[in-house]
Amino acid sequence: MLNLNGKSILVTGGTGSFGKEFIATILARFPDVKKVVVYSRDELKQYEMSQRFSPSVYPAMRYFIGDVRDRERLIQACEGIDIVVHAAALKQVPAAEYNPTECIKTNVNGSQNIIKAAIANNVQSVVALSTDKAAAPVNLYGATKLCSDKLFVAANNMRGDRDVRFSVVRYGNVAGSRGSVIPFFMNKRKEGFLPITHQDMTRFNISLEGGVALVLFAIENAIGGEIFVSKLPSYKIGDVATAIAPACEQRIVGIRPGEKLHEEMITQADSFNTLELDEHYIICPTNLQYQGLTKDHYLAQYQAFHAKSVPIGFSYNSGENDQWIGVEEIREIIKEHVDADFQPYSLVEAA
Repeated sequence: MLNLNGKSILVTGGTGSFGKEFIATILARFPDVKKVVVYSRDELKQYEMSQRFSPSVYPAMRYFIGDVRDRERLIQACEGIDIVVHAAALKQVPAAEYNPTECIKTNVNGSQNIIKAAIANNVQSVVALSTDKAAAPVNLYGATKLCSDKLFVAANNMRGDRDVRFSVVRYGNVAGSRGSVIPFFMNKRKEGFLPITHQDMTRFNISLEGGVALVLFAIENAIGGEIFVSKLPSYKIGDVATAIAPACEQRIVGIRPGEKLHEEMITQADSFNTLELDEHYIICPTNLQYQGLTKDHYLAQYQAFHAKSVPIGFSYNSGENDQWIGVEEIREIIKEHVDADFQPYSLVEAA
């Protein structure tokens, strides 16, 4: 049973959607957590967050201004830290395509700085957030996150006799998060039409709570080198549009550069090293034999979750899923995670 009371936790990118939800969960579930450090660049966002999580009410809270590009500041921030959750990244696909070196500095070099800082301070566990775009990447952002994933997996070879575990969690766009399709459609519906990139486009559905639960699962169970993927339902983008504004026209505008028709979490090439658990998949590392960690070792470690190898050629993408949610379920998700007062938008309202 996971118990983080008495632990010190650092969250990079802690003022983001995930960071705020993760910290709220930690403070609620583990009231005796020793320290929770928000590490991010934006002092305004930290100030705004401190109004919700004030150190006077939550004495465990700390707010560190810093960039993951700054290794010395990270090393300082990691002093006395037991667990690092690495959520900081440059994530906007078009911005990454136009500013590739900046994306590399944050997403790749920043990841290596996290690893160095964790090892220097004898951190016990590091969990890095990844993305579906790291699986067979077609854009620079995805490529940088694949590099980041590889760095964190390989970091387990650098730990020596230190008791530190590096692992990765991978999921796609979070329902209702900034820049995702639900708030985009809700903002666009008053125009009387919604732009649909492709009539067959699908995505996985995960909530912020689901993302937090995946990270906590990794903190509790990882032995090092795993890429954790949750089993998730899929939805069609057209169904999202129908759920939000059933009377609005749906205009097909074409897939944007760097965008996939379906989200992909596990590729066919990964199938040789992938395990299926009750509620998750694990992509096992292939380069940790020096640590005595093979696929059989992970199979044994996760037998409590009924671990088994997936068939060769298996892939996990949102278009070939066996779990789907429809229009009414999407509306319930919007009410629960985005707007409790949500009602489908009609042309009568638009008029």
